Amino acid sequence: MNIGEAAKASGVSAKMIRYYESVGLIDPATRSEAGYRVYSENDLHVLRFIKRARTMGFPMERITVLLGLWRDGDRNSAEVKKLALGHVVELERQIAEMQAVADTLRKLAATCHGDNRPHCPILDDLSAEHEAPARTPKRRRA
Repeated sequence: MNIGEAAKASGVSAKMIRYYESVGLIDPATRSEAGYRVYSENDLHVLRFIKRARTMGFPMERITVLLGLWRDGDRNSAEVKKLALGHVVELERQIAEMQAVADTLRKLAATCHGDNRPHCPILDDLSAEHEAPARTPKRRRA
């Protein structure tokens, strides 16, 4: 099947399929005599794997590792579990950060009259000079 058919069958856009190929996440497609990419059922399976991992929020680097583990019949499932649980920790950190932002916005909105007056505590807070929050550096996991 061609790239358009593969995109439709996998749910991954043709642009992303080309990108995944360019970064080595998927093997280069075979080519027809006319030079068009040709994809197999196995290629679709890999694309669906990548799409599902992306849906779960895995970054590309971890998807590369997951694909390697998936393809390795001698893999150690403990390594897969460690990778998944590490991702859970990162997701929970992001959720906590987003919840803190939502809480702050909720409090600011409660102080805003929301009427015809120009004064707005939300805009005042956004324009105030705040010290940048201390961010913990993202740990790279392979």
